[in-house]
Amino acid sequence: MPDNELRIDIPGSAVRALRRTPARAARWTFVYAPGAGSNIDDPFGAFAAEMLPAHHVSVIRMQFPYMEAGRRSPDRPPVLEATWRAVIEAARDPKTRLVVGGRSMGGRIASMVVAAGDAPVDALALFAYPLHPPGKPEQLRIEHLAKIRVPALFCSGTSDAFGAPDELRAASKKVRGAKLHLLEGADHGFAVRKSSGRTRDDVWREALDAMIAWIAAIG
Repeated sequence: MPDNELRIDIPGSAVRALRRTPARAARWTFVYAPGAGSNIDDPFGAFAAEMLPAHHVSVIRMQFPYMEAGRRSPDRPPVLEATWRAVIEAARDPKTRLVVGGRSMGGRIASMVVAAGDAPVDALALFAYPLHPPGKPEQLRIEHLAKIRVPALFCSGTSDAFGAPDELRAASKKVRGAKLHLLEGADHGFAVRKSSGRTRDDVWREALDAMIAWIAAIG
C-alpha cells in the first residue's frame, strides 16, 4: 500500500513525514524517528511500515530539520524536541492509541519529550536506545528515564556498543513497568554475524514482533 506524504509545520520551518495506514481500522498509530545518520527512508522504519499495518497499526515515519535541509550534523536538542512535539500533535487520532519512538537518537529524543510530560502519548518504543557513547559507559543518558509515566519498550541487540545487556536492564528498570527485549547477537544497527544463521531482516522482524506483542498486552 502507498505512503501518504505529510508536511508538518515546526517552529521556523516544516518537515516531511510518511503515513501508511492499514486496509482495516487501525488500533494504534506508531510514530517513528530514525537515528542520527538516517532519514525518512530509514530501512528499519520502512520495514516497520511494511509489516505493522497488517497488525492494525498505522505508521508515520518522520525526519528532523537537519535532514530535511540536507545537512549531516543533527540539530540542537531543543530543535529536535520541538520537532517531536509538533509531529506528535499532527499524529493524534481519536480513533487510535499513540505510540512514539524510533531508533537510537530518534527514540532517545522521543523519550525526553515524553518524560517532560508536555506531549502526552500512550506508549514509548525505543529501538537500539543509545544508553551511552561507545566506550564511554560513564556518560549514561538516563537522567530523564524515571520521569516517564507511560509503558515503554526497550529493544536492543546484545552486541550493541551503545549499551550492554546488563546496562540496559538497569536503565529500563528506571521506567516503571518497562519491558526489555534483547536481540541475540545484534549490534547497534541490528546486524548479526553470518555464523548466527540469521539475517538483518530476521532481526528486524523479531524486534517488531516484540513490539506487536507488547502493544497487544497494553490493550
